Amino acid sequence: MKVAIVHDWFVTYAGAERVTEEIMNIYPNADIFSLVNFLDKGQRNFINEKDVITSFIQKLPFARKHYRNYLPLMPLAIEQLDVSEYDLIISSSHAVAKGVLTGPDQLHISYVHSPIRYAWDLQHQYLKEAGLTKGIKSFITKMILFNIRKWDYRTSNGVDYFLSNSNFISRRIWKIYRRESETIYPPVDVENFSFHTEKEDFYLTTSRMVPYKKIDKIVEAFSQMPERKLIIIGDGPDFNKIKSKSGPNVKLMGYQPFEVLKDYMQRAKAFVFAAEEDFGITAVEAQACGTPVIAYGKGGSTETVRGYKECEKPTGLFFYEQKPEAIIKAIDEFENVKNSIVSLNCRRHAERFSGRRFRSQFEEFIDDKLKKHNFQKEKI
Repeated sequence: MKVAIVHDWFVTYAGAERVTEEIMNIYPNADIFSLVNFLDKGQRNFINEKDVITSFIQKLPFARKHYRNYLPLMPLAIEQLDVSEYDLIISSSHAVAKGVLTGPDQLHISYVHSPIRYAWDLQHQYLKEAGLTKGIKSFITKMILFNIRKWDYRTSNGVDYFLSNSNFISRRIWKIYRRESETIYPPVDVENFSFHTEKEDFYLTTSRMVPYKKIDKIVEAFSQMPERKLIIIGDGPDFNKIKSKSGPNVKLMGYQPFEVLKDYMQRAKAFVFAAEEDFGITAVEAQACGTPVIAYGKGGSTETVRGYKECEKPTGLFFYEQKPEAIIKAIDEFENVKNSIVSLNCRRHAERFSGRRFRSQFEEFIDDKLKKHNFQKEKI
């Protein structure tokens, strides 16, 4: 059986790449396709230094730094990747990978991290954050996204089976494509995050500094709680904006290597998570360290965190508005109930999202669909 793995783009190693890595561990002889591959030589370990078959965008001017600017060309580019000689095609998609062209005798299974967020239900949020709500640039961008939506919906028919990375994304898949999907939670490297019971008197958040992560709301909350200490690890375009809002009780550390990040995660009193995420890997990593999570109660967090009021053996608690006042209230509540949130329960809950569990569930799903697919071909 010839297997092709299709990934949107290789430019870094994050959650989507972790999924692709585990799929390649299941199918080590698979060929890999992607719009672009700009991984440096030292970053290619997770794809076993394999060659990646890329699209024409790879060779376009300034693509290394500005590949996202070629969004209007991405549907065309992904359809030019020739996977016609493969029996099984697995796409790992948060943008256009699921749109690869396949035939009736090929089995195409798409693991969807999310339908294209900025083209569908989050379009207005993205346009606002990008300053594209008015003017000719706004009009052109909206027309591009309109065409992307039409293409995205049409190409959903080329997928035989959908997998989602959370029940939240499963509902989004149904809303947009009117297709059923099965949830297999993405793999989290919980083995690399050591369990630690002794906590110190500070809160932690780690994130890329971009608007939807709502780090500024966390900072604004802590500025009104000078007696509580907050550590922030991460960098990004909003770093200076967030720094300007930070009081003396807030420490911004910028980008830090993994060992430093892990050390702070192990020692933090709690991890604060204010984004509406599709899944939310960092919240699971914190729990793997035995650290409770104070999270925005919408999106993937409701599946990765066991809320104090909602579940037995809680691993954290929720707030329900992305506002400083809601975060302050949640922090105060946590201080009152923190002794009821057991570190060992956090660790055990995080282990449900291990790479071993992902590989087992994913392989079982693929084997089942292959049997059905081959039976249907023989019947015809």
